[in-house]
Amino acid sequence: MQDLFKLEGKTAVVTGGSRGIGYMIATGFVEAGVKVYISARKADACNAAAEELSKKGECISIPADLSSEEGVKMLCDAIKEREDKLDILVNNAGATWGAPFEEFPNAGWDKILGINVKGPFFMTRELMPLLKKAADPEDPSRIINIGSVAGFDTGGVAFSYGPSKAAVHQMTKNWAFQFAKDHITVNAIAPGPFPSKMMAFLTDNEETRKMVEAGIPLGRIGTPEDAAGLSIFLSSRAGAYVTGVIIPLDGGMLVQGKSA
Repeated sequence: MQDLFKLEGKTAVVTGGSRGIGYMIATGFVEAGVKVYISARKADACNAAAEELSKKGECISIPADLSSEEGVKMLCDAIKEREDKLDILVNNAGATWGAPFEEFPNAGWDKILGINVKGPFFMTRELMPLLKKAADPEDPSRIINIGSVAGFDTGGVAFSYGPSKAAVHQMTKNWAFQFAKDHITVNAIAPGPFPSKMMAFLTDNEETRKMVEAGIPLGRIGTPEDAAGLSIFLSSRAGAYVTGVIIPLDGGMLVQGKSA
């Protein structure tokens, strides 16, 4: 039973791993003995994050812009040059766009759908041969897509973000069925409020943070341990029989009928 959550010796890719949820997950993996590749659009930030994580274990930076198929292919080719199999893929890289409905631009759809939906699709397509090679009936390869509570909820002014995350949730279920025969599990984590650049306007100010926490049944925003813990569960033997589910990581916000 003590090996249920053991990940030592596995290899993972975490996109958007230089900050926010991605950095939290990458940190948990590195500390659990996983060899972790992280990517981010900004090379300096990606390299700095990998350098910091390398103090805890093995972390490699491969900066890449995942808003285009070409950028995804560049990243995946670099990984293929270094690895012949891959145990865990975390599709975390994402973006949001806020603007009034009457002024919401085409770019606010193209950019968000490109990064949030097309990016995970092309990443998974390119790395599928490596995931299949690592897969085993008792220890499947794992794909973890990062969705959002916004993919369930209504309201707000990020008009393209919620639909993009709903698409990620649907894509997750589609893939789970399609890739089960290859011994690959596919699940999604749908975070609520966590400390991140995307949520900084709500969490960095003490007054607004308290307002957010007052609306969360568990009374607090998420922590790095929360993000890492669920990812480790899904990637370990403990989660080997779980596939096709979207797990809210939100302190109970959805069960009371609202998200951030």
